[in-house]
Amino acid sequence: MRVKTCAAALSLALLLCSGLASAATATEAEPNTQVPAGNRHYAAGGFPDRIVASPAQDAARGFGVAWRTDATVNAPVLEWVVAGDSPDVGKVTRVTATTTPLQTELGASHHHRVDVSGLAPDTLYLWRVQGNATWSAWNQLRTAGRADQPLTVLYFGDTQNKNLSHVSRVLRAGIKAAPDARLTLFAGDLVSGGDGADDSEWGEWFAAAGWLPQETAVAPAIGNHEYFEEFEDTPQERRVLGKHWPVTFALPRNGSEAADTSTYWFDYQGARFVVLDGTSALDLGTAKAQGQWLDKVLAGNTQRWTIVLLHQPFYSPREGRENTVLREEILPVVRRHNVDLVLQGHDHTYGRRGEGQDATPQYVVTVAGPKQYRLSDEARATMAPVGEDTQLFQVLKIDPQHLRYEARTVTGDLYDGFELNRAADGSKRKTELTEGRIAPRDCTRSQTLKGRADRCWE
Repeated sequence: MRVKTCAAALSLALLLCSGLASAATATEAEPNTQVPAGNRHYAAGGFPDRIVASPAQDAARGFGVAWRTDATVNAPVLEWVVAGDSPDVGKVTRVTATTTPLQTELGASHHHRVDVSGLAPDTLYLWRVQGNATWSAWNQLRTAGRADQPLTVLYFGDTQNKNLSHVSRVLRAGIKAAPDARLTLFAGDLVSGGDGADDSEWGEWFAAAGWLPQETAVAPAIGNHEYFEEFEDTPQERRVLGKHWPVTFALPRNGSEAADTSTYWFDYQGARFVVLDGTSALDLGTAKAQGQWLDKVLAGNTQRWTIVLLHQPFYSPREGRENTVLREEILPVVRRHNVDLVLQGHDHTYGRRGEGQDATPQYVVTVAGPKQYRLSDEARATMAPVGEDTQLFQVLKIDPQHLRYEARTVTGDLYDGFELNRAADGSKRKTELTEGRIAPRDCTRSQTLKGRADRCWE
């Protein structure tokens, strides 16, 4: 009897200790990745991984695919065919990839790219990529349709930190809310970078994204965390493009010569999307060149809607940030061409503003990841709605006469919404979507777990 009593007491003590340990853990800042130091879980292997499709310049006629293997694989192939209902996929077309080596903290890897062209609009294609005597799953991707067909787009702000543990549920929520999405936009800072764990961070980003990069066309903007900061003989920072960015995505090669691997544009079903590089503009002196390039891209625009995507916002909702160069060199071009939406990230809060009484442009800053900053007083006075301490995803529904925008919290609540309506004379009217919209959220914490008062969460 005494043995049973002692055993029960020991079990209770262990349970209490476990509870105390869990409580202690909950008060500590979570690491940026779930990968322990020195772990090689995300090292490249013979099986293809990090598979991501992106739109071609004419997304109705093609798409690009990038993927990764270990260094044993050179010039693998992509196979594609029109999708059917039988496991007998029929006669496939093979395209040989170009291969680029990459050396990271996890060792050597090879990154591959194929540009698929000559496709039919609004057609579902089946495709897979090759590894070392292995293949990926067969993936399905539909090309863009006609300009008069409705289009659903997902848009995410910065993911950056804790992609697997916290961002994954935001991406899943977006997919569930918009299962018909064909295109997914990311506003930069997909990973944190710069800490010697970049390959593992990219591994977690792809793990968090699941099937999204293969089942929709992914179009990301580059963020400052996709660059590195180098210091030379002077204390002045110098930005250097990270090694992963040029090889991770198969993006259109039609950008500004001043930032040719990080700017691009494409047409997708009645909308022209133009992606800028705010970091290069602000820190590397390419703002004027990007503005001139943007002017040319938009001067020939025949699409009914125009959307610009970049990382750093023209109007910053975070205290102490002023992106003056962007407003001087690029914002006049945005205004001159009457861009409809400017989608941004970087400031880890939520804020939307227009300009005067005009319906467009509408400028949006949002965040998908768990790192959360605080709003400035100016943002509270000039933007509505604004928000702190909230992970969000955005759904855009576009047709020739309407552009509907919804920002939703990770639990599905409507946080912000409006609709742009095009009149017969080409003018636009904005209607706010207020039904079911929740109240703006503020951070209730005085500091982060690391003791930072300028942020709400790490």
